[in-house]
Amino acid sequence: MDERSNRWLLPPLLALLFLLIVYQYVSPACPGAACSRRPPASAARRGEGPVEREEEEEVAGAAEEEEEEAAAAVAALPRLVAKFPFARGELCRRVRFDMRGRDVIVFLHIQKTGGTTFGRHLVRNIRLEQPCYCRAGQKKCACHRPGGDKDTWLFSRFSTGWSCGLHADWTELTSCVPAAMERRGCAGNRTLRNFYYITMLRDPVSRYLSEWKHVQRGATWKTSLHMCDGRSPTPDELPTCYEGDDWSGVTLQEFMDCSYNLANNRQVRMLADLSLVGCYNLTFMNESERNMILLQSAKNNLKNMAFFGLTEFQRKTQYLFERTFNLKFISPFTQFNVTRASNVDIGEDVRQRIEELNFLDVQLYEYAKDLFLQRFQYSKQEEHQKNRLKRREERRLLREQRAHHWPREEAAEVTVTEDYNSQVARW
Repeated sequence: MDERSNRWLLPPLLALLFLLIVYQYVSPACPGAACSRRPPASAARRGEGPVEREEEEEVAGAAEEEEEEAAAAVAALPRLVAKFPFARGELCRRVRFDMRGRDVIVFLHIQKTGGTTFGRHLVRNIRLEQPCYCRAGQKKCACHRPGGDKDTWLFSRFSTGWSCGLHADWTELTSCVPAAMERRGCAGNRTLRNFYYITMLRDPVSRYLSEWKHVQRGATWKTSLHMCDGRSPTPDELPTCYEGDDWSGVTLQEFMDCSYNLANNRQVRMLADLSLVGCYNLTFMNESERNMILLQSAKNNLKNMAFFGLTEFQRKTQYLFERTFNLKFISPFTQFNVTRASNVDIGEDVRQRIEELNFLDVQLYEYAKDLFLQRFQYSKQEEHQKNRLKRREERRLLREQRAHHWPREEAAEVTVTEDYNSQVARW
């Protein structure tokens, strides 16, 4: 009887054991290793799956890294205390320079501001589709537009020569350049051009000393036209500081003692609209009113120029020019801290005397330096912000790609599980 009962109990026990084994593999909870890659639905809803958790950690890490980079970039910029208020449009300088069209860069070259070096950069150091053609032994280069057009995109000493006079100032250039460009162009190219004026400025004391050393070696610039309101100044309006061919060997004291020396406040005079003060006629208005108008005019013209650089900040000058015109230089600019002016040993009383003689230039340079550094800082911050947005967009696209990739893997895994379940059912 007991042996017969055992025979009846054994099959149910074996069947129960078989069901437990099958349940282990087909259970929806997947307690074993069968669904190790697929998180439970509740965990997926809570974002606790391994893949989701890995993505969240990656996003959080990237965001933290981005904030650290942004903070480091801002900290790397020198702390700037703005002295003059400028609007956003005055700080953000972007020119859609059309080299194939009729756009022209006009370089206003002020003496002893590093203009010769910068002028050579323009014709020899810009990465262009059609580089300027410079013959050996010649100062001028042919800077033609791409596409075979013989018209030039650059009006400067090293491209067109002194077409408007030796070291022509703002007053001369603005009245001369359009006609000079028409004379150079073909008869059928009488279309309106866009002129983008640029210049370089320098610390007034260093520039003054450099000009004195240059004149001492024999430079005169006496062939300059100084055209204003259609005429050059008379000898009474613009007398010379020396007799003879040049002022060679002049001492610094003699150079400072000439009251009508054009080296005094040269940068303001060359950037201002001289027709506002009667050109070189000093009896047109009183001196204080004349100085005030000249300074304000120079500031306005400088601010409205497409670009200006500072001799003391070569790398920043290069950066702002590249950002303004969307052009790239081949080789980086070099900062020369040792110049002829820096080798001149002067006392504090002489320095103060030079600053008094150039009091308008001192005010202009203070204004220009503040505007220049604010533009540089604004451009750098704008660049950092653009890079941050670019990295954020790249991460977003990466997450979307992973999101599209994950459902395909999940669907393939479900198919494999169903096939296995169906095989078990058949067994």
